[in-house]
Amino acid sequence: MTQEYIELRGARENNLKNISLRIPKRAITIFTGVSGSGKSSIVFDTLAGEAQRLLNETFSMFVRNFLPRYPQPDADAIENLSTAMVVDQRPLGGGSSSTMGTVTDIAPVLRLLFSRLGQPHVGRANLFSFNDPQGSCPQCNGLGRAVGLNMDLAFDKSKSLKQGAILLPDYALDGWALTPLMQSGFFDMDKKLKDYSKDEWHKLLYTDGVKVKTTFGGSSVNLTFDGVITKFLRKYVARDIKTMSERTQKAQLPFMTDGVCTLCNGARLSQAALACKINGHNIAELSALQIDELIPIIRAITDVNATPVVKMLVDRLQHLIDIGLEYLSLNRETSTLSGGESQRVKIVKYLGGSLVDVMYVFDEPSVGLHPRDVHRLNELLQRLRDKGNTVLVVEHDPDVIKVADHVVDVGPRAGSQGGTIVFDGTYAGLLKADTLTGQFLRKTAPIKDKVRTATGQLAIKNATANNLQDVSVSIPKGVLTVVTGVAGSGKSSLVHQAFVTQHPGAILIDQSAVGVSSRSNPATYTGVMDDLRKAFAGANKVNAALFSFNSKGACENCQGLGAIFVDMGVLGEVKTPCEVCGGARFKESVLVYKLKGKSISEVLSMTVRQALDHFPAAEVTQKLQALSDVGLDYLGLGQPLSTLSGGECQRIKLATELHKKGSVYVLDEPTTGLHMSDIGQLLVMLDRLVDAGNTVLVIEHNLDVIKHSDWIIDMGPEGGNKGGRVLFEGTPKQLMSAKGSLTGVFLKQSVVGAKA
Repeated sequence: MTQEYIELRGARENNLKNISLRIPKRAITIFTGVSGSGKSSIVFDTLAGEAQRLLNETFSMFVRNFLPRYPQPDADAIENLSTAMVVDQRPLGGGSSSTMGTVTDIAPVLRLLFSRLGQPHVGRANLFSFNDPQGSCPQCNGLGRAVGLNMDLAFDKSKSLKQGAILLPDYALDGWALTPLMQSGFFDMDKKLKDYSKDEWHKLLYTDGVKVKTTFGGSSVNLTFDGVITKFLRKYVARDIKTMSERTQKAQLPFMTDGVCTLCNGARLSQAALACKINGHNIAELSALQIDELIPIIRAITDVNATPVVKMLVDRLQHLIDIGLEYLSLNRETSTLSGGESQRVKIVKYLGGSLVDVMYVFDEPSVGLHPRDVHRLNELLQRLRDKGNTVLVVEHDPDVIKVADHVVDVGPRAGSQGGTIVFDGTYAGLLKADTLTGQFLRKTAPIKDKVRTATGQLAIKNATANNLQDVSVSIPKGVLTVVTGVAGSGKSSLVHQAFVTQHPGAILIDQSAVGVSSRSNPATYTGVMDDLRKAFAGANKVNAALFSFNSKGACENCQGLGAIFVDMGVLGEVKTPCEVCGGARFKESVLVYKLKGKSISEVLSMTVRQALDHFPAAEVTQKLQALSDVGLDYLGLGQPLSTLSGGECQRIKLATELHKKGSVYVLDEPTTGLHMSDIGQLLVMLDRLVDAGNTVLVIEHNLDVIKHSDWIIDMGPEGGNKGGRVLFEGTPKQLMSAKGSLTGVFLKQSVVGAKA
């Protein structure tokens, strides 16, 4: 008998309160509810996590060693699961070698086309790949860039080596890298670099693989000495620094020079590959075109020998257009894509597949989409469903929720006040339900009548970054300004590359991660932990360092981590709670000290809301209130920052900046991850910032935020090279009658629909 439902019984993952659900298969089920209510705990941690765990268990132990490890979710039973395809907002990454063409598997098809039809004939398809030694440019190794070391920043020629003349992070005076250099005998350690001879400079910069006998720990050790430039290029350029950690990139990128390769002129390919053409175009030229410009050129190829390849190319390119990414090009590096763009690119990979009865799991796929493009996303979700798949979506956008076959509303609130199912049924039923989601679906925010008057102007002059077409525009001071426009229209380029660059004093609050260490949490990041340590120390008349799990108070068994990590060989790394502290992180002798009846570990287990209720002291509550004001009162004080979403990262950064006055704040889509009921709280907070004398500039698509702004800059008219212009500057009311503005059209529809 056909299994019609996914059965979930007794789910208790994170804040879920023993919930049970029947989710229809081969249908679109949308999970909604306030941030922190438990939506992701159901969809990702429980359903998708279990599906992926069970799939991995079908492989041999050897193969499993190379796969991600998923814990068994806390639930009584999960039945009738299908294989899960998780399409989240994590950046695609992949470094310089990963592009739109490679990640969507369109580039290999294009290479195949050139290997068959290109003239003069070059050979196999790999000869058109910049990731293959036979096809890549020999001068830049397929990077398309001439990357080098900035000598002015890397060396202080007024100093000697002993004084720290090499300014690169790897060459700290107490560091390991300096040892073979200092003990090589090649250099006078007291001689200033400005006095070096040509030969000494060459040895310092370009020595390659010379063995040096050094003394280390009383023993004689042979080390390899490489010149500074030789080592730098080998370590950070040849291995592609974009594939390394964010910390490494931040440390090393400032010392790099970056220009276009003079041989391939940035095309990355060999001269033979670039000389091969189809209808007058080489493969690099086609890869640089926008998708909507490329597709007619591919369709114009009529050679019968390439008909199947041309059809495959056109189909895959059309998928990108259908999903609203027609403004991108195949040579666009995936590391430059936004979270929303990354998620939509991942969807393309599944559209042409033959698999059916798969469970597709989406995490807010509407992020970054203009209201004009939401219908494209909805059509895509419906196509996946109609192929016979189960589609699960975590979403806040009302226009996406409308296409649901089934809706699960989680709540009623966040954190400990959530974790229950408050509605389970159809969209029509949700509209009548007395839940926060139902209430706000029935409401429409009014457009602002009275706007603030600017106190001055912050100019952007002749901006040409990315697709900006010599844009000059002014940002009014002392008001709330929203920059909007369709995806790819130039909003981010105008704000990030132009405004922030020309006004470096602006506080940029984006959605990048705020910490990846298990030791970093909201309490440490916002400074609340410092206040708590002082308060605990004062109340108990002891040293404040005792109340730090990174210092004297740390459990000696787990070093303050709260868990023990054991390498089990082929079984991978296993995390188990510390047997001594039981996960509390602190020594038992520290936990006897109390503040208002709670130990430091018990305080860190509290949510922001619980801590606000527990501590009336102003020095603690000021920072806690800031977290609450940005909608994060459900976060645990000791929750690792690595578990936060992009929207939560942005709001926790904002919370740390709220006390400043007279500043310029720049926010990038702050409604990401926010439920409709939380947007009102966000607007109150933005108003408070402006009323305190700040200038607030927001990139946003959300119509409620646009309605509430004092000034709007609308970019467009389309994405890519069809955008990059300022279509409109003015108030929300004026935008409704602006000619050529897609944002104005949807704003007017929203207001007219509310009146009707």
